[in-house]
Amino acid sequence: MPRRLSARAVAAVLAAVGIVAGVLVGRPGLETVVGCGTSGDLYPSETARDWVTYADHVVVASPTAERETNRRTYARGPVAYATDRLVTFRTDSRLWSRSSPRHTLDASFDVVAPGWEVYRSSGTRVAEMATDAPRLQVGHTYLLALRRHEGGWAVLGEGGAVPFDDHTGDQGEWCGRVLSKEDVAEGERFSRRADHSLEKALLGQGEQAARDALNRAARG
Repeated sequence: MPRRLSARAVAAVLAAVGIVAGVLVGRPGLETVVGCGTSGDLYPSETARDWVTYADHVVVASPTAERETNRRTYARGPVAYATDRLVTFRTDSRLWSRSSPRHTLDASFDVVAPGWEVYRSSGTRVAEMATDAPRLQVGHTYLLALRRHEGGWAVLGEGGAVPFDDHTGDQGEWCGRVLSKEDVAEGERFSRRADHSLEKALLGQGEQAARDALNRAARG
């Protein structure tokens, strides 16, 4: 599945300032970002059409709390244990829902997000990251394409979570770092023009642009 444009673009910006490194692949952009997680999309999530096909709801939401969950303990190796995070979100606004949602969404909801690795020798906690995607952290706002998966709410995939601080597309937390829409725009010089991801279309745009894109996709 193609990577979303802004993820590659932001990766280029981060690499340029020495935050991460990337491995260049055949299609233009950064396929793998060192220290920024491993791929594991549940559903297609790049385009507006993907969102209205596979999501139940699209919301603007803000994390309000988090706790550790799914602890895994290791008998050998440098990592003593790892955890996920159960992040509680406040639904700020609903931008789209399918006409007959498979599940209703409450004013608050939980999503399992990347957590921590704790090293055996030092006890140091290292943040785990999603690939080419926000980590989902308290203090920020996100545009999320949500679907029920294995009994809980989940983001569709890498392209299903867009930084949305100040209700502005591609502004806020990405891969554990805070970026402005100008940072992302600068990084798009490294990205391919043929990418039609929803995130690209929403760069610097607000809620109405997201609604319009989703409604067009649902009609088409």
